[in-house]
Amino acid sequence: MGKIKILNPGLLSTIQDMGRVGYQQFGMPVSGAMDSNALQVANVLVGNAATEACIEATFLGPEIEFLADAEFAVAGAVADVFLNEQAVDAYHNHRVRQGDILKFGPVKEGCRLYIAVGGGIDVPKVMGSKSTYLRGQLGGYKGRALQQGDEIQIGVSEAFQKRQLNREALVFPKKHNHIRVIAAIENVAFTMKGLKAFLNETYTVSSQSDRMGYRLNGPRIDHVAGADILSAGIANGTIQVPAHGEPIIMLADRQTVGGYTKIANVISADLPLLGQLKAGDKIRFVEVRLDEAHRLLQEQNQQIISAVSVILPKNKA
Repeated sequence: MGKIKILNPGLLSTIQDMGRVGYQQFGMPVSGAMDSNALQVANVLVGNAATEACIEATFLGPEIEFLADAEFAVAGAVADVFLNEQAVDAYHNHRVRQGDILKFGPVKEGCRLYIAVGGGIDVPKVMGSKSTYLRGQLGGYKGRALQQGDEIQIGVSEAFQKRQLNREALVFPKKHNHIRVIAAIENVAFTMKGLKAFLNETYTVSSQSDRMGYRLNGPRIDHVAGADILSAGIANGTIQVPAHGEPIIMLADRQTVGGYTKIANVISADLPLLGQLKAGDKIRFVEVRLDEAHRLLQEQNQQIISAVSVILPKNKA
């Protein structure tokens, strides 16, 4: 067992895993990684279970001192990675010694970095998860974002084995992003003009966006009668349209129920891409069938499994 020390937390760094599943019926949000693909491949790079907790960092990664020998890997957004002020490859795992310092440059592509340590992050599970739920001040490390001076327990990693990541397994936002959706049963609450706007116009991620949801700016989506409904369950990627007519995509820290009409739901395979979007990024929605959504998710899961390969040592002559 060892520890890491946070010398600088970056802009927003929290501990996240795959989320707090099974408690929405009691009003508890799921939370978890915004880009679950990146979290899983970072873990696989260091030999962890794919669902182990990582540090999720937004826009600017933390500066971390290792207080014991350890192993780390990074996945997700593209940023320069420095170990003791020397640039290292972001698509490999790395062995570190006590006293080594890890830091990052600003994100160049995407929005969120995932930092995995061998043996995992040793914080208590709350309702079966290590994920931080900021609004509820629970989970993760003391229920909050990481701060300067925090010392966090880490597990014991396996015997070091050099691994590399196929970069194509990660998703990065483009200038214009196509997000695939399944139509919601409540889309009958919208006018034909509103439905056409949703599927044919471009929307922009607003600066009023966070882990709870992305507010989108763009053409108004009109309702037939009104936006309010009896409160109903909210899934990751549910797209609500309030009375003002601009859609909101509900995400990791979403509430468990909502009282606005739902026009569609983002397919699971495109949620990791959503998690890497930032204010100003553009979205066009594309409707797909449910069977197509299942096929795309299966393909993505298979890609995650094969994303990491072991680097075998060269034979000595």
